[in-house]
Amino acid sequence: MKRLLKIGIVFSIIAFSSCLNIEEFENTPRDNFEALWKIMDERYCFFEYKDIDWNQIHADYSRRLKEDTNQESLFKFLNEMLQELQDGHVNISSSFDVGRYWKWFEDYPDNYKQELIDNYLGTDYHIAGGIRYKILEDNVGYMRYSDFSSGMGETNLDYVIQKFGLCPGIIIDVRNNGGGLLTNSDKLAARFFNEKTLVGYIQHKTGKGHNDFSKPNAKYIEPSNRLRYQKQIIVLTNRRCYSATNDFVNAMRYAPNTTIIGDRTGGGSGLPFSSELPNGWSVRFSACPMLNADMEHIEFGIDPDKFVNLSESDASNGYDTIIETAREIILGKN
Repeated sequence: MKRLLKIGIVFSIIAFSSCLNIEEFENTPRDNFEALWKIMDERYCFFEYKDIDWNQIHADYSRRLKEDTNQESLFKFLNEMLQELQDGHVNISSSFDVGRYWKWFEDYPDNYKQELIDNYLGTDYHIAGGIRYKILEDNVGYMRYSDFSSGMGETNLDYVIQKFGLCPGIIIDVRNNGGGLLTNSDKLAARFFNEKTLVGYIQHKTGKGHNDFSKPNAKYIEPSNRLRYQKQIIVLTNRRCYSATNDFVNAMRYAPNTTIIGDRTGGGSGLPFSSELPNGWSVRFSACPMLNADMEHIEFGIDPDKFVNLSESDASNGYDTIIETAREIILGKN
């Protein structure tokens, strides 16, 4: 039985979807392999940037494919091919497993311990949507936002900014935040800008060729028309800052009075699309590259203004080196 291969477009910033009939494939191991390779060949956006020879990968994996492979082995095989793209936004999903690429953080220090965050927040912290926040004993504001998918309304942010009004600076801790909604990234960033500011560009695929892209479309942060914070901002990062968090960190690089400290972010700058294989498995992949304001790729992460690692000796004494460094900067001790 033949089945139309369809590509669905899924944005994390708008509710929009459509599909394109591409080609008919049968539900066989060979056709599922060919369908997956073709989807990526025509729609994936980082082949040239990552210097990936997708034709050679096709040749290598085609020779290895066993025509009588079972579903579990086929899933493992297709997922292995996708790992060649080195992209955390690339996943294959079945009813029994989800393939994933985690090398963007696996081989790096964590630079984060949840028990230390719990020590700083205690039990008397405030909660505004997905944000936990508190004024530390030295009058430095601290806010922890762990997931850009978590709710965060404008009224929530009004309360947070108002609470920190007399603080000399705010620490925004987005370490271990794997991303979520770009709308939340922009909403939070807008509280720290006073002018419309260019923070990057986005491109869209316009054809099937690896380099068929639209002209870069500028992305701006518009300052919020509600409460905005005017003093020092320190953003804490580590390798597990990914996707929408990578986007937030990129935007905050252009905000006044802002310093990024910690480790390089994990990256993930391609807006994901989704598609379906003949056997019903879904595949997600990066299709629209996002660039910084200098038109440079940020797919492999963003360096902080100041590299700081979490010291094990500090951690054993209940201190987070990165938070302590941020406090010193705000208080003029560093």
